[in-house]
Order: sequence, then C-alpha cells, then structure tokens
Amino acid sequence: MRDLAAGMKYLIEGQKWVGRRGHWWGFGMLPALLTLAGYAVALAFLGGWSADLAAWATPFADHWGSPWQVLLRDALAVIVFGAGLLIAVLTFTAVTLAVGQPFYESLCAKVDESEGGAPAPTETPFWRELWVAVRDSAYVLARVAGFGVLLFLGGFIPLAGQTIVPVLGFLISGFFLTVELTAVALQRRGVPQRERIRLLRSRLGLALGFGAPLFLAFLIPLVTVLAMPGAVAGATLLARDLVPTEEPPAAEPPLPPSYAPPRPAPGNPYATP
Repeated sequence: MRDLAAGMKYLIEGQKWVGRRGHWWGFGMLPALLTLAGYAVALAFLGGWSADLAAWATPFADHWGSPWQVLLRDALAVIVFGAGLLIAVLTFTAVTLAVGQPFYESLCAKVDESEGGAPAPTETPFWRELWVAVRDSAYVLARVAGFGVLLFLGGFIPLAGQTIVPVLGFLISGFFLTVELTAVALQRRGVPQRERIRLLRSRLGLALGFGAPLFLAFLIPLVTVLAMPGAVAGATLLARDLVPTEEPPAAEPPLPPSYAPPRPAPGNPYATP
C-alpha cells in the first residue's frame, strides 16, 4: 500500500514540477500536439473512406436489397472507424514518446538536475536512441496486444468476463503505461528494457499507483496532451526511486604547501603554541 500511495504521489509531483516551470510544460506538450494532429488527420481520412472500405470488403452484398445492404455496410464502416480509434488510443503514448525522444530526454535531464544525482550523459548517437525507443515501444505494444487477445477471450467467461476481466485490463494497461513513460529516464541510466519490466514488476504497487490513474486520464485525448509533460516528469521521479544515482562526494580542497598542523607545547599536551 505504501508503494501504491508513492506511485500516486510521483504522478502528482510530476504535474506540480511542470506547473512550477511553465516553459518546460509548453516544451513537453509539443510532441503530444504534433502526434494528436497526425492522428486527427489519419482518423479524418479513415472516417471519409470507411464507407468505401466497407463496400470494397463486401462485394457479395452488391445485389442485396434495401435496407440490408445499407445496414451491413454502415455497421462495417462504424467497426472500421472504431478499430482505428481504439488503435489510436492504445498507441498514442508510444508514438508520442518516439516522436518526442529529444524533447523528453531534455525534460528528464532537467528533472534530474533539479533534484540532484543526475546520471552521467551517454555518448549514444541520437539515431541509435531513437531506434532503441521505437524497438522497445513495439515490444511493449506486442505484449499489450497479447494480453488484449487473452482478455478478449476471457470476456466470454460468464460473470468473470464482466467483472474480473475489465479490472485486469485496466491494471495491465496502467502497468505498461508506466513501462512506456519510465523508458526515457531508465534508458538514460543504462537499464535495458527487460530489466526495466523486471524492476517495475518487483514494485508492482508503485507502477500501478502511477500508471492506472494516468491510463484513465489518457483516455481523453486533450487530457493526454496537457498531462504528458507532467507524466514524463513524474516518471523520472519514479525512475530515481527504482534506480538511485548518487552524486560523487565533493573533493576536499588541497592544503597549501606550507601548511603544518600545530604541535602541542612541551609539558602540556592540550596547549597549542
């Protein structure tokens, strides 16, 4: 329960961190705005072409009479658009983090700098970091898709499919959202992805306390844009808890060459000359 509360605290602290630094909040919103605009254009095209896609996919219904042909193709068009919208919601965070890799790298570095104990900067080229981010996001999305298939099948189980399965889906989505958001900060600390997942699994309450409430908020696209900078800042604070980085001790100033400690006066060991 302490970890669960700590995860929620990091979520709030991250939003407060960017709230006190408005320029970083605006800076961190840019990738989310660009991604949202791209998804909006793609969904607009999908909405415009969904009826044609439905007609192309159902040539057998060309000779059906009204209203059955219209009902079938309209239902299929709605399903196609709904599937596109669902994919957009599930992939928005991963795509935003991939698009905003340099932005969120700078934001994480600033959070570390403000809190002290920042890791040493890596010499990895930008293109290499981008490739690692895209590869890791694809791996996470593949795992989420696998769990999604299992949960879909579990939805047909009487009673459990309407009670336990939705809760499990909510918790799994929150966990993997935390995996995605902590990726930048943990990658800066040299932690590979499999180790990141193992670390978060060992602190499951911490991961769920951070990711589960955020997953609910991220179901609203505008909230996603506004909350993304604070989510990355909070994920950096959480990563500092998982993998603490100690600052090297400050070096003591060298003594002057002519310095010599005072010697006790003869006859009195506690007196100084």
